[in-house]
Amino acid sequence: MRKSKLENYEAILQALVDRYLSVDSLAFSCGMDCVQVIERLAFLTKNGLVEEKQCHNKTLYALTKRGMTIQKTLAITKRLDELKATIKTVDVEPFAFTKFSDDTEEPAKQR
Repeated sequence: MRKSKLENYEAILQALVDRYLSVDSLAFSCGMDCVQVIERLAFLTKNGLVEEKQCHNKTLYALTKRGMTIQKTLAITKRLDELKATIKTVDVEPFAFTKFSDDTEEPAKQR
């Protein structure tokens, strides 16, 4: 299934968390086409989330402080959604306990 733009932006921000990457490296780590990566990077750069750095005649990309903050917020939101889905799967009613039958007490009384 094809990823949405938001998922592509999230993937790029996640890939840039710990290191500087080139367009080719980003495309490989995000599983996207280089043209898509360039378009997404242009948007992220325009909005101040990613910055370009020149290193040995190569253009590398890194997160700005604003980009790091947005990435952390997205990661927390994603984790909360996962926890919410996990909680929904646990279908336990509060204060619902199984009642032991009275049959277990009767043999003890007969002795």
